[in-house]
Amino acid sequence: MGGSVAVNRAGAPVQADRDVPGLIVKFGDYPLHHGGVGAIRSLGRLGVPMYAITEDAYTPAASSRYLTRAFVWPTTGAEEPARLVEGLLRIGRRIGRPAVLIPTDEEAAVLIAEHQGELAGSFLFPPVDPALPRRLASKQGLHELCAEHGVASPPAAFPESYREIAAFADTARFPVVAKNREAFVRRRRPAVGGTTRIATREHLLALARDWGERPGVILQEYLPREEAEDWIVHACFDADSAPLALFTGVKVRSWPPHAGMTAHAYVVDNPELADLAARFVKRIGFSGVIDLDLRFDRRDGQYKLLDFNPRTGAQFRLFENDAGVDVVRALHLNLTGRPVPEGEQRAGHRYVVENIDLPALLAYRRSGYTTPHAPARASGTELAWLAGDDPLPFLTMLARFVRPGAKHLYQLWRAGRRGSRSATATK
Repeated sequence: MGGSVAVNRAGAPVQADRDVPGLIVKFGDYPLHHGGVGAIRSLGRLGVPMYAITEDAYTPAASSRYLTRAFVWPTTGAEEPARLVEGLLRIGRRIGRPAVLIPTDEEAAVLIAEHQGELAGSFLFPPVDPALPRRLASKQGLHELCAEHGVASPPAAFPESYREIAAFADTARFPVVAKNREAFVRRRRPAVGGTTRIATREHLLALARDWGERPGVILQEYLPREEAEDWIVHACFDADSAPLALFTGVKVRSWPPHAGMTAHAYVVDNPELADLAARFVKRIGFSGVIDLDLRFDRRDGQYKLLDFNPRTGAQFRLFENDAGVDVVRALHLNLTGRPVPEGEQRAGHRYVVENIDLPALLAYRRSGYTTPHAPARASGTELAWLAGDDPLPFLTMLARFVRPGAKHLYQLWRAGRRGSRSATATK
């Protein structure tokens, strides 16, 4: 928990420009988003006026003491881009001065990049090739970029019809992983609810019958959890694609297990991984904040890039250097023309998302999975929701989490029952 102003090693506070506000931008209905709360707190503690787009007036983000104003704007992410741009411009007029945009989902990052000309007068954001964020957010586009630049990624197929899926199923080694292929399309016509592990050919073909004539999925090799370890990179890059702040960590648990959002993670120094990420970003020419998911495959000793999120990641507050800089602060400092203090990352620090770590802990204990690079003891803990200087988002989360929390535990119980029945049947 934190409430202090960020300070560098000399004890001086990080000097953010308090005349330039920040705006959290996201599209879609997911009110329990701790990344937005973290960004509001991170800049708000420096005295930066913070604004956010929220689903309603009673989300955790809307209840933060560091939020100047919530703009209630229910969206699905399936709206026409022109409507979303006009909505952003309307909010910009209400703020009344240029604000730093902080996208927390792929749709927001893609929209901002593709409509830089219309948004430039009202907002501040990193300059980037307008087509690049959409390509990075696309599973197929990312796979192609990895191939172009020599970055390892799991073998994948991009079927264009049910017939191609059936042909893939005849030769594939199961299990495989299915993911929605494109940003925005995942909102309008999702093929799967998220990263989905498919155990058999029959299961794949059954699912594919509902995917339509042009299935918007990627089918990817499954990296066995017994032979792999999940790593994360968060960073902020300037207009020349040079890192302003770059952090590495290891994911201990996620929910759903091994495929979903980070529930528990540690900061772990990994120079090899940091260099890999910095070189890739330089080659593709990206600027701004990134959130990468990679899986280290022990079978061949390679880090394989699974996801490149061209925006602020939900767990970004895991990472801060000893100068008091995280990626959101680095972004705001850079876009307002201020220096970004350098410093070492807080190795051994951990991050816990309270509402999903409990079911994740139960699932991981049952499976016996461990993370070899996780420190035996944390040097400090950052909680996603609970903060002594800002308690209302945690309480609001609890009030809204009762139903989905019960659903998570029920799913875990059902999975345990199925596992028990399978074990009994094989005796």
